Amino acid sequence: MENDVYYLNNGYPMPKIGLGVYKITDNEMATAIESALEVGYRAFDTAYLYDNEVALGRVLKQSEIARDSLFITSKLWNDYQGFESTLEQFNQSLERLGTDYLDLYLIHWPCAEDDLFIESYKALEQLYEEGKVRAIGVCNFTKEHLEKLMDATDIVPAVNQVEVHPYFNQQQLQDFCDDNDIAVTAWMPLMRNRGLLDDPVIVEIAKRYNKTPAQVVLRWHLAHNRLIIPKSKTPERIEENFNIFDFNLEVTDIAEIDALNRNDRQGHDPDSVKIGTLR
Repeated sequence: MENDVYYLNNGYPMPKIGLGVYKITDNEMATAIESALEVGYRAFDTAYLYDNEVALGRVLKQSEIARDSLFITSKLWNDYQGFESTLEQFNQSLERLGTDYLDLYLIHWPCAEDDLFIESYKALEQLYEEGKVRAIGVCNFTKEHLEKLMDATDIVPAVNQVEVHPYFNQQQLQDFCDDNDIAVTAWMPLMRNRGLLDDPVIVEIAKRYNKTPAQVVLRWHLAHNRLIIPKSKTPERIEENFNIFDFNLEVTDIAEIDALNRNDRQGHDPDSVKIGTLR
């Protein structure tokens, strides 16, 4: 389906929905990935921190789906920021995943106080120019971080992966990214089910469309031109999250969900994260 693909700022196609594999263990990986592939997922989002690149790579290889039909994202962990260490960590990710290129490689957190994200990103630019990665970007960057990065580097990030959901819609950051042709990926699209899916507004909208609250929230993200990587290891939930391309939300329903924003950040504030503070 053409409508399930987003074209990044360099023209490279990225599926609008992928499977996040955060906290999916090696033992759970086969069931999760096989279920995802069966219903149509082709994008998978991992990271050094998740400690499951090897398991993900193994299951994808066993699936016998052509590598160029898959979209694999991984991330540089904070402890390895810096030009040379970024190159080294990227190559180790390739080895763990059992592939000779990545579709997308991201800096996991800016760690702005440590002042290494610019030279780390310059390493990503080199990897991109060498053809080892098809697109490069960042995670958890604020407008200020992006401005500083873009002033000092040549390639505008293709993606900024951030926490965003109806209770924390980051509209100003979304507007800035839209204006600069940076795709926003929501890494906590369903707020990890901490009450969001029981919100009466969302429950009522879901009833009207004969969809689940999760499907309505994911469709709301797509209406805002975002990419989404809902995490699940449950086959039924994996399928439910993917089956969102057969309906569109009315403008009034989108506005109603927009109005739920309460600036309720669930994860870490990017300005508080330094090298060594997260494990």
